Amino acid sequence: MRSIGKISGMLLSVVIMLSTVVQAKNDIEGVRVWPSPDSTRVVFDLSAKPDYSYFMLKNPLRLVVDFDNTSKVDKLPKIPVEHRLISKLRYSKPKSSNGTRVVFDLSSSVKPVVMALAPAGPYKNRLVVDLYATQTSLYSNDKSQAKKRERLTDRDIIIAIDAGHGGEDPGSIGPSGTYEKNVTLPIAKRLARLIDKQPGMKARLIRTGDYYLKIHTRSTKAREKRADFFVSIHADAFSSPGPSGSSVWVLSLRRANSEIGKWLEDKEKHSQLLGGAAELIKDTANEKYLAKALLDMSMDHSMKTALQVADEVVGELRKVTKLHKKRPQSANFGVLKSPDIPSILVETGFISNPKEERLLKSGNHQEKLARAIFKSIKNYYKRNPPDDSLFARLKEPGQHVVKSGESLSVLANRYGVSISALKKANQLTKDTLYIGQVLTIPKA
Repeated sequence: MRSIGKISGMLLSVVIMLSTVVQAKNDIEGVRVWPSPDSTRVVFDLSAKPDYSYFMLKNPLRLVVDFDNTSKVDKLPKIPVEHRLISKLRYSKPKSSNGTRVVFDLSSSVKPVVMALAPAGPYKNRLVVDLYATQTSLYSNDKSQAKKRERLTDRDIIIAIDAGHGGEDPGSIGPSGTYEKNVTLPIAKRLARLIDKQPGMKARLIRTGDYYLKIHTRSTKAREKRADFFVSIHADAFSSPGPSGSSVWVLSLRRANSEIGKWLEDKEKHSQLLGGAAELIKDTANEKYLAKALLDMSMDHSMKTALQVADEVVGELRKVTKLHKKRPQSANFGVLKSPDIPSILVETGFISNPKEERLLKSGNHQEKLARAIFKSIKNYYKRNPPDDSLFARLKEPGQHVVKSGESLSVLANRYGVSISALKKANQLTKDTLYIGQVLTIPKA
């Protein structure tokens, strides 16, 4: 009898355990809304991996997200005015008694992207809802969008500044809990202020607040802003606290060739990248080959410019902080992929190093880093201004005193001018120079 009682007790325990499992629920622990100029992201923080489904409704426009076996959070956040895509978040009757239904009341047509994310860094399980306004493609051939840049004089040189990471993506995290995204944005804003104070230059921030941007959209935004140059600000990290110092990165040749191939396959991008040249080669049998030649030249110019600026940045950073790499490095960073805009990525230091984490949080150090980057970009464009820019008009012919070992070819290469231009500017009939001779250096 005792054996039977013991077995019955064990069965009862199993039944209770099974009942507990059946009744166990996932919990929505919080809901966060991230501001963004072009989209809205809503994040549901959950205690376990979400089991969910969603669908769209019209008249009025709504997105409905169903969580199975999930309890709701007490209060949903109010939607700030900058979220023009969503007018309200609210609950509705769930499809099952143990579920939760959240309704997004929409103010305009959207494309939803819904995805579950596993725990990472400071975050637990999440369900992320990205809403993108439906609009004409960025690469549309629509004439209203394919406006050509008017030929201006004395225009500003546009510098696009990308603060790495943001929103749901914190980037690397320092030993004391500092998020990379909270370091890159202040440095980017300081750099923007310095650029905007410089006559003939204008800054355009790719990310102006704490929100997420996809990697491939960052160079697209720079192109929309008609940027002459693109600089992305980051902070490095390693699995141990030892490594330290800043570094500067440019696009690798391997990645460059890959990106040219992608642009060639997408004919809609030809007109956007090649401008008026695309109209000349349109509908011809050789369009792809001519487009490749133009893309190759564009990429070659971008990579040369980026490398020259990167050299300058390394030299200026050396004056204000320790260097991790003494020369510019090349890599396959997605943010550097644009074939038509010279681009660099600056790792301002190792946030995983306790000392550098403290420095990167310091306003004084952030200002030094911003000034080093600003000075490098300004110096490059003062020597190599776009023809239609204010910098070009203000640039006066320079002078050079010939030193031992210098020749016309050496000086022509140094100043980016032709030998014939040097001879013409100085009324030279021979290639011979003498030490101490003063030469006028024409505009490049």
